[in-house]
Amino acid sequence: MAFIIVTHLSPERTSLLHEVISRYTKLPVQVAEDQMHLRPHNIYVMPEGKILTVKNGRLTLTDDNPAHRERKPIDVFFASLAADQGEHAVGIVLSGGDGDGTLGIKVIKEHGGITFAQSADGSGPRNPEMPASAMASGLIDFAVPAELMPRYLLQLQNGTDAVDLPGLETPPGKEDSAAQRLQAEISELLRRHAGHDFSGYKNKTFMRRVARRMKVLDLRTIDAYVARLRDDKAEIMALFRDLLINVTNFFRDSEAFQCLNETVIPKLLEGRGASERVRIWVPGCATGEEVYSLAILVLEQMEDLPAAPQVQIFATDIDEQALSVARAGRYPEALLAGMDPARRARYFRQDGASYVVVKEVRELCVFSPHSVISDPPFSRMDLVSCRNLLIYLGVELQSQVIPTFHYALKPGGYLFLGTSEGVSRHTDLFAALNKQHRIFQSRSTDGAPRRLPIGLDRLAGQHRIGETAKRRAETNDMRLRQRGEAQVLERYAPAHVIVTSEGEILHFSSNTGHIMKIPRGAPSRQLFDLVRPELRVELRALLRQAMETNKPASRQVLMLESGDADGRMVGLTAEPLDGPDDEETLYLVLFTLLGTWAQPASVEESGAIEEKMELELRDLRERLQSTIEEYETALEELKSSNEELVSVNEEAQSTNEELEASKEEMQSLNEELSTINVELSASVEDLDRANTDLKNLYAATRIATIFLDEALVIRNFTPAAASLFNLRETDIGRPFTDLAGALRYPDLQDRVKQVYRSGEATENKLPARGDGTAYLSRLMPYRSQSGDISGVIVTLVDISSLAHAEEQQKLLISELNHRVKNMLALVISLTNSTHKTTDAPDQFLDKLLARLHGMARAYSLLSQSDWTRVSLKDVIRTEAQAFGAERIEVQGPDVTLRPSQSLALSMVIHEMATNAVKYGALSNDVGLVRISWQVKEGRLEFHWREEGGPEVPPLDRKGFGLTLIEGQLRSQPDTEASVSFPPEGALLEASLPLED
Repeated sequence: MAFIIVTHLSPERTSLLHEVISRYTKLPVQVAEDQMHLRPHNIYVMPEGKILTVKNGRLTLTDDNPAHRERKPIDVFFASLAADQGEHAVGIVLSGGDGDGTLGIKVIKEHGGITFAQSADGSGPRNPEMPASAMASGLIDFAVPAELMPRYLLQLQNGTDAVDLPGLETPPGKEDSAAQRLQAEISELLRRHAGHDFSGYKNKTFMRRVARRMKVLDLRTIDAYVARLRDDKAEIMALFRDLLINVTNFFRDSEAFQCLNETVIPKLLEGRGASERVRIWVPGCATGEEVYSLAILVLEQMEDLPAAPQVQIFATDIDEQALSVARAGRYPEALLAGMDPARRARYFRQDGASYVVVKEVRELCVFSPHSVISDPPFSRMDLVSCRNLLIYLGVELQSQVIPTFHYALKPGGYLFLGTSEGVSRHTDLFAALNKQHRIFQSRSTDGAPRRLPIGLDRLAGQHRIGETAKRRAETNDMRLRQRGEAQVLERYAPAHVIVTSEGEILHFSSNTGHIMKIPRGAPSRQLFDLVRPELRVELRALLRQAMETNKPASRQVLMLESGDADGRMVGLTAEPLDGPDDEETLYLVLFTLLGTWAQPASVEESGAIEEKMELELRDLRERLQSTIEEYETALEELKSSNEELVSVNEEAQSTNEELEASKEEMQSLNEELSTINVELSASVEDLDRANTDLKNLYAATRIATIFLDEALVIRNFTPAAASLFNLRETDIGRPFTDLAGALRYPDLQDRVKQVYRSGEATENKLPARGDGTAYLSRLMPYRSQSGDISGVIVTLVDISSLAHAEEQQKLLISELNHRVKNMLALVISLTNSTHKTTDAPDQFLDKLLARLHGMARAYSLLSQSDWTRVSLKDVIRTEAQAFGAERIEVQGPDVTLRPSQSLALSMVIHEMATNAVKYGALSNDVGLVRISWQVKEGRLEFHWREEGGPEVPPLDRKGFGLTLIEGQLRSQPDTEASVSFPPEGALLEASLPLED
């Protein structure tokens, strides 16, 4: 297992980290280097200003581009680490700003790795945004202070290879019976406590998740872990979350998204013009992958439409940190690995080592915090996509959320759920469009107005429904059955029901079928609607008596059987149900079969029956009188209620008129807001365009500029300034005095403060750096629109070429002075020597002018090459033209000479050509001069050979020309030369050193 601490640290902080870790553990700490082999049980630190990745067990470092700096380098590294090391990776997130690392932690968890985050203690973290964002994602295994991390790392190191579970090494296509039994046992615990069945989960994947939790808990045997699951419900939920990892990838369950793309999205766009809207809601959007996947599908469908409608995708979540990641739309390459390359190239742009969604996709999506459970839902939606959120909710919350989705959708709208979710409890609200891929369509409510479900409707004022729901939740069926059955078994044990004071049945016993019948129409739980007609009047009076006296009341009633002349006597009893005083009073109604009633067989029986009937008739009259009195009382109450209803109706009418006026005002306000929104959108586009132009200007000028405020804090900087001062995006807002740039400018801070105080611009030329670059520094005051100084602008202009030109100019002037002196000395020497060897003035003048013209031609060649190097062919061509180039053959490779060598050879060729014209091969019409050279072992071998001229007599003395030739050649360092005059013509051989 390779332990990685990923963070940008300066060399000083790296050494401090090494000291802290060495205090608790012997694990080595190293600064990562390019192509460094990733060794087990080591800790590596990412160097500042680098992008670090892992491939084939080796660390790879790349320079961070200052112009397009990678803003999420830790996400990039974590993603590559997870892909390369899998379950052997450990990611640690320490103090840092922004939410960098959250997406990378998710990728590590998907591959079975272990994750750490620094929690708060007395000394840190100093910048808690990074670890807080990682912990808020729910993907952190160990959230502990930094000083406790080494202990857990050692624990993981010692227990990494100790977990041995069946099924982990099973070859593909084969089954391990022990692993299947173990999975069934653990799945039963998960189903019992989490409400979801994982028995159909892939066995190998399931066991890997179990092995991962065992490593986190430092448990070595599966029996110990199963015992931990039985005793610790928190661990069951932790395993449940691990099994649900990988729920927010792009186009997860690609077949389901393909089905949605083919069956639903075309219907959403069909027949809608540019002025119409398509509204989509994605609750529980997490880090935004599902949202952008839907936006990409919609854009692909809209490309073929002549007039596309306006599309709005509302993405909500309760996690603010996850929403910030989603709004940025920036993801490491590993999260886009399964996406089609053409789709990725079309809808994402690469920025550094990450990928960012294009503006076209981002503009369709609106992200906002929202709780689907407690906040009012959106409305008039065409599609609700809620994938893998319901599996986190219990049955009661699911029963609340699914009706909420039905309320949010238009009639006929679509619901897109995850592969493990469904609407089986609410088939009256949704019809299955594609059961396999969990696509449902909202059912019509037959013209009835849609209402918020219980729990959310209460927010709109439905207090009575909310109270009924609360009362039903408090008097749940199990508790009522236990209380009712205990009392019935103790006293009567007949058929019975438990009702409220309004006659609503809360519980039935098991043998009420002969007492009650289900009526036609809508289902009802009202006692007086279900009980047999002959029992209703007596039962109503009996229940009222029990309510008034708060004591049991009993009566006997004849219940006629269908198709039978005889009937059965039923004893009715109503009594209050025992319970706490603070609860609503409930009533127990008992039905006791007393026997069969038959016609009398004798006079005595008839008399007894008549007496009994007279008693019953008297009782019936009394009940009728009581009923009449109750009816009159109820009638008076109805009259009073009617008057109140009339008053309420008038108030409602007045309120309705006020609402109509408010609606008109809201309509007007909405139009004004729409106009303002259009203007704001245009302003935002102009600002975006200006910002883009400004960024391109910064990059194109390649001038390092830093903008400081009045406190000398960095406001902004150009890309060229990033490399000079080691700046990054996170340095905006930092004091300029904290910078430690690579530029040698020791008094920069003092000069900046001086410009801010004085308001006068200054210029200063900085000394050249080791690589030869030089800069001109300009410090100018930053003035606001009112003219006040609100900061300083630091500008550094690269003047390396200008400094190089100045140095070259100085060198050329020095060289020119040297050459002029040498030339004058040579002219004086030529003049003196020519004068000594020439008697006639005219002859002296001709020789002197010829030699001076030869020198002038050589100097002209040197000036054309800026006194650098001259081609030997150019030297020969220039001199040969003066004496007839058609009779001079030249052969040799391209060779360049130093200025001194070219001057010497030019004078030599001039003297040899002059001699050939006067006495040698060029003095007649058939002679020829052959000039050749070659390069051997870094030396130039030069040859002058004359042919076809008059026979040369032996020389008795050296002339001035020969003396000049030998003097010019031998004046060059390490040069050898010889001149001979055989009968066939003059011969010159010279050997000169060449430079590379």
